[in-house]
Amino acid sequence: MARSIHATSTVSPQAELGNDVSIGPYCTIDASAVIGDNTELKSHVVIGPHTILGVNNIVYPFVSLGLEPQDLKFGREVTRCEIGDRNTFREGVTVNRGTEKGGAITRIGNDNFMMTSAHIAHDCQVGDKNIFANHATLAGHVELGSECNIGAFSAVHQFCRVGNHAFLGGFTVATLDCMPYMKTVGARGTKSYGVNSIGLERKGFSRDQIAKLKEAHRILFHSDLDRDQGLIEIVDKLGNHPEITYLADFIKQSVRGIHRG
Repeated sequence: MARSIHATSTVSPQAELGNDVSIGPYCTIDASAVIGDNTELKSHVVIGPHTILGVNNIVYPFVSLGLEPQDLKFGREVTRCEIGDRNTFREGVTVNRGTEKGGAITRIGNDNFMMTSAHIAHDCQVGDKNIFANHATLAGHVELGSECNIGAFSAVHQFCRVGNHAFLGGFTVATLDCMPYMKTVGARGTKSYGVNSIGLERKGFSRDQIAKLKEAHRILFHSDLDRDQGLIEIVDKLGNHPEITYLADFIKQSVRGIHRG
């Protein structure tokens, strides 16, 4: 049950702290906050109400987790922010809790790495093992899969989705859904530039898996087939591979549309 709480920090008696939690100087912890075992708050960290952190998180100075959403419709209703395990929040990261109309919860999974001044807005749903470079931003209601790379100064528009293993280049402005496994780049005229081959190789994808994804991208965007015909073609030709099935389903389920090749 050992805990280290610096004398300059303000921790509500009603906050729940796990074992071996370390709270550095000038932190503020709200009454309804929960902080899991072995989590470290370096200094000047604010943990808002109804915010839950799992175990083994590291939170650097001037991070704000679970304060009110930046939404003019917010009426101070009770909403939540839930954060999983082993996440790293570098200096100046901000994560807002949810809104009633958006599902009332902002959720972040496990093993995410958020660099300086990244921002996760209200009602976002973030998976596992994502990397946010400096100043990467998710607007409200964004769904981000797992093992994605969001480049520096990139912004994802409200209600967009980003698929698993997606790569967004620096300064990208995503106003449509970003396909899994693909590179999406551009501040204007944002496009898909094909399979993120190097990134997938580093993650252990086989040459065959990458080749099938490249063929799917070719059929979808470099053939005479329209979208629906292309989806039928890739499923018929390549659909016994889970990556192809996931890619096809992701495109079919898109409401906003996708950034095309």
